[in-house]
Amino acid sequence: MLFDFLASRVSKDLAIDLGTANTLIFVSGKGIVLNEPSVLAVRKRDRRTSEIWIGEEAKKMMGRVPGSIEVFRPLREGVISNFEMAVLMLKFFIQKVHKRKAFVRPRVIISVPSGVTPVERRAVRDSTLSAGAHEVFIVEEAMAAAMGAGLPITEPTSNMIVDIGGGTTEVAIIALTGVVHSSSSKIAGDKLDNDILSYIRKNYSILIGPATAEQIKIMIGRAYPDDEIEEIDVRGRDLVDGIPKTITLTSSEITHAIMDSVNAIVDSIRSALEQCPPELAADIIDSGIVLTGGGALLRNLDRRIRREVGVPVVVPDSPMTTVVRGAGMMLDDLELLREITSA
Repeated sequence: MLFDFLASRVSKDLAIDLGTANTLIFVSGKGIVLNEPSVLAVRKRDRRTSEIWIGEEAKKMMGRVPGSIEVFRPLREGVISNFEMAVLMLKFFIQKVHKRKAFVRPRVIISVPSGVTPVERRAVRDSTLSAGAHEVFIVEEAMAAAMGAGLPITEPTSNMIVDIGGGTTEVAIIALTGVVHSSSSKIAGDKLDNDILSYIRKNYSILIGPATAEQIKIMIGRAYPDDEIEEIDVRGRDLVDGIPKTITLTSSEITHAIMDSVNAIVDSIRSALEQCPPELAADIIDSGIVLTGGGALLRNLDRRIRREVGVPVVVPDSPMTTVVRGAGMMLDDLELLREITSA
């Protein structure tokens, strides 16, 4: 007990957004100090791990590694799918932000999707403790995102947050530090990437990797067509003759490729509004819907939601960091944190 107390006192507390695509860490008193891909690459010799690359270095290796190296993404659709690799990654990131000091036992706030099961929640807690945390608080991503976006979560008025990450889309209506309604969908950034990959394979018989699909989405992806048509040259492997080939894609093609997934995201927002009590719905009409997460950066998504739902849409500054900033704010208000986690 004394060791735990002293260890927690000498270690700066952390807030972690453990995302399917990226892991972000907020250090109390410093702000965001780490933003790296949630990826590991492992070289094994004689059934033993000999070399490990984590984060940005590992992501650069995706699709380019020999048979002796295996690339892992420890999270799938917002939850831990590989416990051992998740612990390795978290331990590396925690030690990195603490300048690789061995004697670190921080208090950690970590965010999870609203739809996680008790088993998945326990896996997040256990992996964080195994990575060196002294104490772990688990908060829902939507609540952290709402706080990071500056919404008045303690007020009796309602606010609607839509957090589109790599693995999940979280839709939540929040009032009085509680979640009035929430839903979690696995249609998010990774699904859009897969839509693009499948479209190119089906229509051009070209095989590309997930990293290339993500770049296409970022460069010319649109949730709603507009007058500006952009093009991008894409290199992949021809499935017919097996040789490399270059094709040119337009932004209108990508809009078509991801349309079904965008429709599903819009439908989840509409469904949440339909289930919202009338008084709270009136608040949302006044305050608007707040879009956060990397998916909020998809061009014209705010226009599409506004057009389909008829409610104002707001995208805060730096939407990709909203969740970790909100969790970081809770580090300085433990009373509010305990109220949120006990709700």
